[in-house]
Amino acid sequence: MKIAGAPISWGVCEVPGWGHQLSADRVLTEMRQAGLTATELGPEGFLPADPAELVKLLDGYGLACVGGFVPVVLFSDDHDPADGLAGPLESLVAAGAEVVVLAAATGQDGYDRRPVLDEKQWATLLSNLDRLADLVSARGLTAVLHPHVGTMVETRAEVDRVLAGSRIPLCLDTGHLLIGGTDPLALTHEVPERIRHAHLKDVDAGLAAKVQSGELTYTQAVAAGMYVPLGAGDVDIAGIITALEDNGFDGWYVMEQDKILHANPGATPDGRGPLGDVLASVAFLESAATGVSS
Repeated sequence: MKIAGAPISWGVCEVPGWGHQLSADRVLTEMRQAGLTATELGPEGFLPADPAELVKLLDGYGLACVGGFVPVVLFSDDHDPADGLAGPLESLVAAGAEVVVLAAATGQDGYDRRPVLDEKQWATLLSNLDRLADLVSARGLTAVLHPHVGTMVETRAEVDRVLAGSRIPLCLDTGHLLIGGTDPLALTHEVPERIRHAHLKDVDAGLAAKVQSGELTYTQAVAAGMYVPLGAGDVDIAGIITALEDNGFDGWYVMEQDKILHANPGATPDGRGPLGDVLASVAFLESAATGVSS
């Protein structure tokens, strides 16, 4: 198993006002303390935009770059999403990444509301997905679409529309799929050939249900602890890994536990703060990997 980390597990997020944002030095240092050797890049501005500076920084922490999360507006005729992809793609190519993780952004800040698309807008979105996938492929990387709460591809019906109407493979985000109404294990069994990248999240299903009912916004639920360490929630992470491995999956497993930090957490060797949760997830994955290999 190829296991990587992501800055969102330390509360680092592109959404304005998301919470306390930790420094890159702390996040990358704690990734290495957790035994991780690879990471996704995190939001724009977290790490250097200059490709040479980015490579030097990651090399200094002994971390490889797996890929990066790039939200782009795909449904508008008067907006070319390739423009927003150009800068991140250059950085990812320079860093030796393998994957560009696209999300079908709404054009609004945050993930608590989204517009409804008409048929023409859906056609534009699907066409742009294939066009961007080809642009990324021409640079030697693979583009995947990340179904994500609060984007234009959230629900199972929307996931199915992408599967039927485009060629782009998926990022299997176990948490966002569950919250959006898709059983991630069932999807893994149904379309293993379309899954090229995985974000492993575990979820408190009770809080997820409150998002689905509208009792809580997505942001409120994250702040309340909707995401938990792997193995501590209601997603069958071990079953999903087994299903992927049985179908020849050779992509990355990126551990993510989305957090909102209300203040700067103290040192974490005693288990407090983000590092404690990451260590628990690493231990779970090590156990799961042993089960798969046996």
